[in-house]
Amino acid sequence: MKQSGNAMALNADVILDIKNISVAFGALKAVDRVSFKARRGQITSLIGPNGAGKSTLFNLVSGAIRPSGGSVEFNGAEVTGFSPHKLLHAGLARSFQITKLFFELSVRENLRLAAQSLESARHAFLPLSRNHHARQRVDELIEQFRLHQKANEQAGYLSHGEQRRLEIAVALACKPKLLLLDEPTQGMSHADTEETGAMIQSLAGEVSILLVEHDVGLVMGLSDHVVVMAQGAKLAEGAPAEVRANSAVQAAYFGQRESDA
Repeated sequence: MKQSGNAMALNADVILDIKNISVAFGALKAVDRVSFKARRGQITSLIGPNGAGKSTLFNLVSGAIRPSGGSVEFNGAEVTGFSPHKLLHAGLARSFQITKLFFELSVRENLRLAAQSLESARHAFLPLSRNHHARQRVDELIEQFRLHQKANEQAGYLSHGEQRRLEIAVALACKPKLLLLDEPTQGMSHADTEETGAMIQSLAGEVSILLVEHDVGLVMGLSDHVVVMAQGAKLAEGAPAEVRANSAVQAAYFGQRESDA
């Protein structure tokens, strides 16, 4: 059956389509038939109480865990069960809860290593001065993330907030179509969280973003679409205001936060 013009345009607007994805560890259904879509150029966020399954779902999307059921479609292609390396080449990059940088190398060298994927195989191990595409990308990221004063400093000497932002820059080095951010503000001060949130919001449009984040206020302030999980299943989804007003979400998540305060 031929699709209408509106339906085709809507499908083209979807960069990530998760359909009934599931995984179990023994008798525990960690993620149970979850479906949602993420749209191009937007920020889609996953939230939920501890143990809701959002990190497991994130790992299913990024290829760290293979699903036992359901499918993942990225940029119009089936990628269910793809390895993280294969997904990276397809245009999906991610950051991690625990910073994964080369601490003994400079900021510039961390970015250079990540940007090497932009070069052809025969140029991959040449000095940066001879790798035009990688060098250009490093310069762009140093400018975009305002890292001029830190460019030649070892990553291990950066503050925690600076390291987390550098990790986002590293994930962007290969020019992905979709960036997965796993609790990027974890352990940050209030000021660093606000700065990082503003930086993430500024990336929307340049790249689509799927975000797992524990800071509900941050999520509601920068997201276009929010998916709420509880006990491995999708509880609700919608625009931030719509999710906040959902009585089931208030009982399962916001009510819990308010009572803990």
